[in-house]
Amino acid sequence: MKNLLVSLDQAGDFDEIIDVRTPLEFAEDHIPGAMNAPVLSNEERVIVGTMYKQVSPFEATKVGAALVARNIARHLETTFADRPRNWRPLVYCWRGGKRSGSVTSLFNMIGWPARQLDGGYKTYRRATVEALVTLPTQFRYVALVGPTGSGKTRLLAALDEAGAQTLDLEALAAHRGSLLGAWVGVAQPSQKRFDTLLVSALRGFDAARPVFVEAESRRIGAITLPLALLETFHRGACVEVATSREDRSAFLLHDYAHLFDDPALLKTQLERLIGLHSRERVAGWQKLVDENRREELANALIELHYDPAYARSSHQHFVHLPQALQIEFRPNDADVVDQAKALLAQLDKRSFALV
Repeated sequence: MKNLLVSLDQAGDFDEIIDVRTPLEFAEDHIPGAMNAPVLSNEERVIVGTMYKQVSPFEATKVGAALVARNIARHLETTFADRPRNWRPLVYCWRGGKRSGSVTSLFNMIGWPARQLDGGYKTYRRATVEALVTLPTQFRYVALVGPTGSGKTRLLAALDEAGAQTLDLEALAAHRGSLLGAWVGVAQPSQKRFDTLLVSALRGFDAARPVFVEAESRRIGAITLPLALLETFHRGACVEVATSREDRSAFLLHDYAHLFDDPALLKTQLERLIGLHSRERVAGWQKLVDENRREELANALIELHYDPAYARSSHQHFVHLPQALQIEFRPNDADVVDQAKALLAQLDKRSFALV
């Protein structure tokens, strides 16, 4: 099998990348562009693993081989039935062991020039972790700084539409970043999956152009940002986004409409603020929910929760914050893309993004 092994840097030479791990392993993270063709189901892998520990490695291997053979046969009859004679797949499993080895060998017996990724997913994961130390430092960032409700995420999207390079960390993390920022019905990716998505996004950027990013704390929900990224954009240029209180309140009511439209969910989320705020204060906010006093609640959260949290935040770590370009942003207006273009023109005029 040694002559069938290839390194990770050769992955682009193949027609397709086949991940033969279980659906759960694949969902946690996988090589970008890979398709999942599991040779053991989630349940089958548990059965074989339990047998390996409780019965014997021999019996577990025998049962596992039978299961793998049946699943490969099913894939040949369905998943790979239309692949042409000259199809060149790259196959991998967890560590480049028996699962991917079996598939690679059988593919070559059929006549497909398949190869096995040396070291499997573990090799890819190690390369991703190493990339997160160096890749973020290759770019110049412009951080959008401002309190919750100022519309930084909307401005970032408008900048993207206006043609700027943008890194939307909250989109990658599937979370708005604040304690109330969970996306309804959408689970956050695993840390490994987020890392993969981040590296893929960074590799798509042009290092000669600035990258706009929203200022974030070290954690976005359950996701932790790499230190190399944080430290690099802390040293970059800043744009301080100012928005009127009325616009911020209206923006929060719109952006968190899913919460305001579900009083029970909103009250549950507010319950999580106990510890940061007294039970009495949180109970008062929950009463506002019961009475459908949405605007009053939004203003109270801005004044008593979000703004104090912003004042305590790590924005002090931004080296160039004192020299930040300050802009007035109207996040609820229809001309947000025009506002973004005006910002880009200001930055270009002052060579601001070249800090």
